[in-house]
Amino acid sequence: MKFGILTSGGDCPGLNAVIRGAVLKGIKVYGQEFVGFRDGWRGVVEGDIMDLPRQSVRGISKQGGTILGTSRTNPFEGNGGPEVIKAHMDRLGIDAIIAIGGEGTLAAARRLTDAGLNIVGVPKTVDNDLDATDYTFGFDTAVQIATEAIDRLRTTGESHHRCMVAEVMGRHVGWIALHAGMATGAHAILIPEQATSLEQIATWVNEAHERGRAPLVVVAEGFVPDHQDSPHSERGLDAFGRPRLGGIGEQLAPQIEAMTGIETRATVLGHIQRGGVPSAFDRVLATRLGMAAIDSVVEQRWGTMVSLNGTEIEHVPFEEALGNLKTVPQHRYDEAAILFG
Repeated sequence: MKFGILTSGGDCPGLNAVIRGAVLKGIKVYGQEFVGFRDGWRGVVEGDIMDLPRQSVRGISKQGGTILGTSRTNPFEGNGGPEVIKAHMDRLGIDAIIAIGGEGTLAAARRLTDAGLNIVGVPKTVDNDLDATDYTFGFDTAVQIATEAIDRLRTTGESHHRCMVAEVMGRHVGWIALHAGMATGAHAILIPEQATSLEQIATWVNEAHERGRAPLVVVAEGFVPDHQDSPHSERGLDAFGRPRLGGIGEQLAPQIEAMTGIETRATVLGHIQRGGVPSAFDRVLATRLGMAAIDSVVEQRWGTMVSLNGTEIEHVPFEEALGNLKTVPQHRYDEAAILFG
């Protein structure tokens, strides 16, 4: 049998480890043949593939990015759709697809599965916001990168007696901000789940400054202050109709400075959080998920994704992952808030 693999959406540390795990187990254990779709759903819609023999995945688990390329193509728009994709699969002799991606990718995979295509999923999101899995690969690496960057920002803040605002990724949830903020000793952590007032932020900043500290604020890109109705977005929509977020840190910095009188600077960490080599944890998790995805295909578990439950890999329906976002629970935020100010 021949299986196709795709990586879709934003790139993420660990994607290549998933590919390697799937290909090696599929070849060594099941004697399967593999191809990769170039640039995510674009390659699926256009039938654009590359062969994935065993030597093509040699040593790639430590590489960042994805050897297959990626895009934010919507497979139902333009010249796409289930019939087009099925025709390409039949022409190329591809029996099933392993879709590696986040919420948008898996939502598309579910629709295509409902239309009769053989698809299994591997969850991918640095935000760690997919339900039905404890952790997604890429999150640990993103937190480590953010932590190192914020540590560097802090030395500048201390040298100039400034307040530093670090904006990290997190569209709907604040897991990266929470973990990186706690790791770096932030005096305020602002996340989408908590609509915090500017007055409260200024109070935390002032409390830290009065103790002789250079205040540090870590904010997720999707944070919404309590006087706003929606996240800060000025870059239009992506291919799935979602606002492209970013810039809340630059918006908050002058407001904090005006309210506290403390010189304030903002830095947006942006794409560096999901670039570069994956951490050891993410390499192992991604490899295990890739190998488990092959089991899903062989067992014909169409419409399911592999997930991490504790330390075990399980198979769950797409619906369980897409029904709800995995948000930061109140008790986790309250735990961190003890350290604010």
